[in-house]
Amino acid sequence: MCEASAYQRIDGKDVLVMDSVDLLEPIDEETYRLTNIFGDQKTIRGKILFMNLVNHRMVFETKP
Repeated sequence: MCEASAYQRIDGKDVLVMDSVDLLEPIDEETYRLTNIFGDQKTIRGKILFMNLVNHRMVFETKP
C-alpha cells in the first residue's frame, strides 16, 4: 500500500488529520485537499513541514 497518514503539528505534537491518504491537491498557496482511499475528503490550511514517503507520513504546520 502506498497511502500516507496526514498529521497537523499543534504545540509541538503531531495530531492525526486523516489516515490512508492517497491524493494531496493544492487548492491555493496555504490550503490542501486530502482524499483517502475511501473517497473521504478534508481540507487543511498551512504549509507542508515534511513528507516521509518511506514511513507513509506527511506533516503540516498551521498558522496561528
